[in-house]
Amino acid sequence: MECLAQLGLGTIGIGRAWGHVNPVVPSEDEAFAVLARAVAAGYRFFDTAPSYGWSEQRLGRFLQSSGSNGLTIATKFGELWDFDRGETRVDHSYDGLCRSLDRSMELLGRIDVLQLHKTNPQVLRSPDLQRAWSYAESLGIRRIGPSISDPESAEIAVAEPRYSVMQAPYNSTNRTFENVVRRGSDRGMTVVTNRPFAMGQLLHGEGLATEADALSFVLSQRFNGVILAGSKNPQHIERNMIAFQQAVKTVSHPTRQSAR
Repeated sequence: MECLAQLGLGTIGIGRAWGHVNPVVPSEDEAFAVLARAVAAGYRFFDTAPSYGWSEQRLGRFLQSSGSNGLTIATKFGELWDFDRGETRVDHSYDGLCRSLDRSMELLGRIDVLQLHKTNPQVLRSPDLQRAWSYAESLGIRRIGPSISDPESAEIAVAEPRYSVMQAPYNSTNRTFENVVRRGSDRGMTVVTNRPFAMGQLLHGEGLATEADALSFVLSQRFNGVILAGSKNPQHIERNMIAFQQAVKTVSHPTRQSAR
């Protein structure tokens, strides 16, 4: 199967402390510089969430001020950020999901992809979630699905025709959802994989990998979707895109690349 994946930007780092190295939250001007560099470098898929602190607010302001077109804006509901306590809290109730979605729509201006955060099998089967999906669809959101972290939820997601999107972690140190990535893509889902660098551990830990090597591993699944690579450093943003382009060539022409 042809590899149709693109590189997307995970924006948790511009909204709250996050990452294996330098978890300091950037200023809003610095966050805007990151987003502008990403658009200039060719990123077209931006992933955010209410639990990412200031991320939705900053992304929404950037979109409003920059007038950037042709971007896919993905967010989530089900988990919120408590600014007073500096921690997240989960709310999968119907009212909670709808309030979260309304707030996200207000901050972002539009939502192209909506995912369920902190997914588990019980909430996937709950009437509250089904009603919340219907509410999202009434707002014009057509691409919906869960962000998964357990095998049972993954099976439910792949089997549910209503879901056209699914997000899951995948890298060379975490292959839990390898089969699900393939099956979801085979049935026409947009598969969004996250943590390709294992939160930086593949690049800064033992047995150092290059960005291109890490991305090539994920791309070798040849799925239809997005690889999310988060960063709050404009130079890293551009370097990741160059590495992604190198990885695409490696996966598309493995013999040619290995002969060099």
